[in-house]
Amino acid sequence: MPKGTLPLIVALVFAIGFWGGWKWLISSPPPAKPSQDAGGGIASGDKGKSDGKTQQSKAKEKPRSRNKKEAFGTFQSSLPENQFEEGELLVVDPPATFESGARQLGFTIIEKVSLGELAMNLYRLRIPTGSTTSQARQTLAGRFPGLTIDVNQHFEAQALKDYKDKTARPIAGWRAAKPTCGQGIRLGMVDNGVEVNHPALKGQKVEFRSFHKKNRRPGPNDHGTAVAAIMVGKPEWGGLLPGAELKAANMFEMNETGRVVGSSVGLLRAVNWLATKKVKVINMSVAGGDNKIVRKALDKIKKKHLVLVAAAGNWGSADRPAYPAAYKEVVAVTAFGEERRVYSKANRGHYIDFAAPGVRIYTAVARGGRVQSGTSFASPYVAVLIALELARGGEKSVDSLRKTLRDKVVDLGDPGKDDVYGWGFIDGAPACR
Repeated sequence: MPKGTLPLIVALVFAIGFWGGWKWLISSPPPAKPSQDAGGGIASGDKGKSDGKTQQSKAKEKPRSRNKKEAFGTFQSSLPENQFEEGELLVVDPPATFESGARQLGFTIIEKVSLGELAMNLYRLRIPTGSTTSQARQTLAGRFPGLTIDVNQHFEAQALKDYKDKTARPIAGWRAAKPTCGQGIRLGMVDNGVEVNHPALKGQKVEFRSFHKKNRRPGPNDHGTAVAAIMVGKPEWGGLLPGAELKAANMFEMNETGRVVGSSVGLLRAVNWLATKKVKVINMSVAGGDNKIVRKALDKIKKKHLVLVAAAGNWGSADRPAYPAAYKEVVAVTAFGEERRVYSKANRGHYIDFAAPGVRIYTAVARGGRVQSGTSFASPYVAVLIALELARGGEKSVDSLRKTLRDKVVDLGDPGKDDVYGWGFIDGAPACR
């Protein structure tokens, strides 16, 4: 072997091994981050937010590697349609033989809810031991063909935290309202708790009722307080209609794992109560998956001449609609911020009707205030404008109201209706009564 050959060979082997090692390092994908639970609890603007786990122990878990199939499974479990009360099913208007038949199949009737204003009888069932929710649903459907069955869906309040001092009226370019602005108008809202003695609401015409389960505590009241104050808060808090009445219903509760959830039963009880209060408009700053029973109940609302307005959702999704906003009976509202740019986390979709301010709004919260962002804070604008439109006289359908309001909009996106802004922003401060 010629002199100097051996050191050269050693150097080449080292270089090849060194490069091969670095090539493997830079071409290997980074470990997948665990996805966070997207549904069921109030959104991150509230202090009572969830820890991102569904039906899991809070004990410390051992770290483990996750393949693509596992990561996809975690993503699927966090989707809004997969957020519901485990071990429960809802049934509406079953036949006379239902109770005995259900018990024979191993189901337990937890409660029967009479929704008089919706002309519905709702049953909440505990599924048989050892059965999954999907299996139990199939079993029940096989025994009672044509029966309306669904899960007890979870919904979440649609808000996100931010920082800056701007209240609802000024951020929309509206002048401060007189204390009597909106006098004679009755509004409704379904949300979480409301701190009626908050400085923004104390002395205002607010009636509050909670529809949490008897064996659970109601959820926190930051989000509901914020939305209520935007709707009817005192003028110094930027209330849109400080002289109006507000009937506020809580649908949120703390479950056994300490997570905040809003169920289909709570939502329907709340809407039923609001219908007895003769409100004309209900604001729902909540979002969840599609649910047959909720859909059927809200469809019946049309007969009550009651208009529903809902937040478009904060999932940043263009292919996953948020409900109840995406139901045709509901007016869906998205949010925009400075220079009327759409909120970055707002949903897109054909179901969106209008846009309103919802980014960096200073809101009332329990024991104080803070700046928040979300479609939650946009929907109250459209709710109060619809209420004012109805107060001008006559009963109007949702479709006719859409037509009336879209003639007053500033088009913010593509010409005409689009999937980002809907028809646009209903411009101009309302004339107070």
